[in-house]
Amino acid sequence: MANLTGKKILLGVTGSIAAYKSALLIRLLVKLGADVQVVMTSAAKDFITPLTLATLSKRPVLSEFINQSSGGQGDGQWNNHVELALWADLLVIAPVSAHTLAKLAHGFCDDLLSAVYLSAKCPVFLAPAMDLDMYRHPTTLENLRRLQSFGNRLIQAEHGELASGLVGEGRLAEPEHIVTELERHFAHRPIFRHKQVLITAGPTQEAIDPVRFISNHSSGKMGYAIARAFARAGADVTLISGPTVQPLPDPTIRRLSVRSAQEMFEAARDEFPKAHIIILAAAVADYTPLRPAEQKIKKKETVFDLELTRTVDIAATLGQQKRPDQITVGFALETNDELANARNKLRAKNFDFIVLNSLRDQGAGFGHDTNKITVIDKEERMYTFDLKSKDKVAEDLLNLVQEQVSML
Repeated sequence: MANLTGKKILLGVTGSIAAYKSALLIRLLVKLGADVQVVMTSAAKDFITPLTLATLSKRPVLSEFINQSSGGQGDGQWNNHVELALWADLLVIAPVSAHTLAKLAHGFCDDLLSAVYLSAKCPVFLAPAMDLDMYRHPTTLENLRRLQSFGNRLIQAEHGELASGLVGEGRLAEPEHIVTELERHFAHRPIFRHKQVLITAGPTQEAIDPVRFISNHSSGKMGYAIARAFARAGADVTLISGPTVQPLPDPTIRRLSVRSAQEMFEAARDEFPKAHIIILAAAVADYTPLRPAEQKIKKKETVFDLELTRTVDIAATLGQQKRPDQITVGFALETNDELANARNKLRAKNFDFIVLNSLRDQGAGFGHDTNKITVIDKEERMYTFDLKSKDKVAEDLLNLVQEQVSML
C-alpha cells in the first residue's frame, strides 16, 4: 500500500530467536517505500547479524551510543538518540523480548534502543515474542498492560509452534501482519471512526439446477479493495460478498457470504438501516431462472429454453429507503453510451455518487488488478481518474466520500 511511501520507521530488534523475522519485515517495509533505520540491542546480534539488516535497510545498523571508527578510541560518532526519535514517524520494536518489555515498562535506560524509546514522541508499536509460559506470566502481562497504558500500541503475539517445541501464544506476529498494522495506523482517518460502512462485492450465482448457475465475470477485486481502504481508515466495515476467491481484505471486516441476488438483497436490506455509508460494488444478476430444477437437467433437446424473471433491484429499493444522513455509492459498468447510462442510473437509484467504468477502456473492468473510473456526483459534477491499481482507485473513492461525510 502506498501509504508507507516516504514514512520514516525506526525498527528496534531485541534478543529473541524471532529476530530472523526482522529481516523479512525490513524487506517488506522497504519494498513499500518506507525509510527504515534499524536499532539493535547487543543481545539481538546473537541471533541475526547487523550486516544482514544493514544490507536490507540500506542504512548502517545502530546499536551503541558511540560508533568507534577504525582509527581507535575517542574518534567515534555519537548516535544521538534524541535526533533519532525526532526523525521517526513511527517506532516499532519487533521482536520485543520479555527483558526489553520489562525495561521499557519501568523506564530503565541502559542502551541506545531504550534511550530512543524514552525520547520518542512518535507512535510506538510493540510486537512481543517469547515462550508460552513467559508470555502468560503475570509479570509479562502486567508489563504489557503498563506499556499500553502509556499509549503504546501492542501487536499481539500469535498462536503457533514456538522455539521450545510448545504450541501456543508467544510467536512473533508474521511480518505481513505487522505491516498491515502499520498501514492501518497511517491510513487511519478520525472522521471515519464509528462510521458503519456497508459494501457489496463480487458476482451472484443464480441456480438453474443443483449443478449449473447463471453468473458473470466479476472477481470481487474492486469491492474488496474498497472494503480494505475503509477498514484501514478506521470505519466499521460490513462486506456482503458473492462467491469469490478473494481473501478477507482486513481482519477487522465483518464478511457476510451470499450466493444469489435474493440472498444479497436480504442481507443488504437487513444491514442498510445501520449503515452511514453504502457502496454497492457487486455485479448482481438482473435475471434469475423462474423455476430452478430440483434435479440435474439432462441433455436431451437441441434447443433448451430457460425462462427468467427479474431479480429485486437492490440499489433502487435501498435508494427509496435512503435517509438524509446516509451516503450511497453505486457502480455502472457500461459498454456503450456510458455517460448517459451512468447519469440515468445516478438519478433513478438516488445515489450520491455513481462510479462509471467502461469495458472499452483497456485494463478496466472484470478480473483486472487495475481500473479506470469516472465518478459523477448528485450535482452531476464529474471526477475523472487515470488508469491505476484498484487499491489506488479505492483511495480515490475514499477521498470523495470523506468530503461528503464532512458536509453532513
